[in-house]
Amino acid sequence: MRRREFLQSAGTLASAPLFIPASALGRQGNVAPSNRIALGVIGTGNQGTGDMLGFLPDKRVQVVAVCDVNRETPGYWDGAIAGREPARVLVEWHYARDKRAGLYRGCTAYEDFREVIARKDIDALLIALPDHWHSIPVIEAARAGKDIYGEKPLSLTIAEGRAMCDAVKANHRVFQCGSQQRSDPRFRKACEIVRNGGIGKLKTVTCGLPGGTPDLGKTGDRQDPEPVPDGFNYDMWLGPAPEAPYAPARCFVNFRWILDYSGGQITDWGGHHPDIAQWGMGTVLTGPVAIRNGQAQWAKEKLWNTATDYYFEAIYENDVKLIVSSRVRGGVTFEGSDGRVWVNRGGIETSPMSLLDYEPGPNDVRLYRSDNHYRNFIDCVISRQEPIAPIEQAHRSISIGHLGNISLRLGRDLRWDPKQERILGDDAANQMLSRPMRKPWAIHLS
Repeated sequence: MRRREFLQSAGTLASAPLFIPASALGRQGNVAPSNRIALGVIGTGNQGTGDMLGFLPDKRVQVVAVCDVNRETPGYWDGAIAGREPARVLVEWHYARDKRAGLYRGCTAYEDFREVIARKDIDALLIALPDHWHSIPVIEAARAGKDIYGEKPLSLTIAEGRAMCDAVKANHRVFQCGSQQRSDPRFRKACEIVRNGGIGKLKTVTCGLPGGTPDLGKTGDRQDPEPVPDGFNYDMWLGPAPEAPYAPARCFVNFRWILDYSGGQITDWGGHHPDIAQWGMGTVLTGPVAIRNGQAQWAKEKLWNTATDYYFEAIYENDVKLIVSSRVRGGVTFEGSDGRVWVNRGGIETSPMSLLDYEPGPNDVRLYRSDNHYRNFIDCVISRQEPIAPIEQAHRSISIGHLGNISLRLGRDLRWDPKQERILGDDAANQMLSRPMRKPWAIHLS
């Protein structure tokens, strides 16, 4: 079906309320509308739309609002079209085709995230924005009493991550970070093998991350200033970031290759494999004490300036070395005195091979089990328990990437105090733990 036909048919289906007998709501797998969790989606570009599609099948959830500063343009994954209007149509088409959904009242599209947060009828939020827009909406949502599914990397800076953690904790909110590898049984198995001594004394952990600055949005050849597309609130997109002219290669999916908005592959993937490393090491609430031996090459595009090739070591108090690099095999490799475990999306290898048959015994460490990251969040919104990827652990994991970038940019080793979250004896490095925000944007805590 051509896109225009899809929009017309989906819009027609969603335009009229659907009424069904009340008895139908009692069938297995259905939840009465009054008992559903009302979910708002802030950020409907790449990952946001994908996450939204992950929540839509859950009968305990009703997506009632979508929000994005972009109405609808190309420039997303592989040049695809996205924005708030395509997301709204997807939501309304989903509910309209599901006749068991009961009375359907529609999905409202917004340009300003503050309007969504202000809605008293919304229980939880999916926030999937560019990295420089992670902290302010999360903090404001927590203060407004909303539970939050927030995408990785958790924050743009360590200071912003700490402020987010404090706000979520102070307001007793459930927060799930979108580091979905925690809900993959292969990663859980690898970490349980390590945590229970299956490879002996842990010596080294290696995280192989991608390199380069791939043109994910098919806009890499458009780095010169252009007129802002109709329906795109570019000033709002910039938000707290520095003033800069619009160019297609700056926004949407390729923003991650610009240090004003992200940290490149080091933080884009730093919310994944280093998070698993911390899980397997048992250091989810702390971090390294030093960053050493950094080496990097940097993008030399007109706009893109993140690291394209990199290596650094994070040293822990127990002398375990965590290597983060684009020069090694992708995934996470745990090496111990008696064996090794490698794990990636789709695969796990062990030496000796017999470790593949390992199952924790009654007295062994058993890690949090989740087989669906989205459902786990909703489970915890209902139970008020901590989800599998809580905010404090996400903050500690991405701090490794932030520290690595600081060390690489300065060209020197760092000594880190994970308790005080300060770099020791280096004022210039400490200044890089935060970023100034363009007025009128600021973080407000109370």
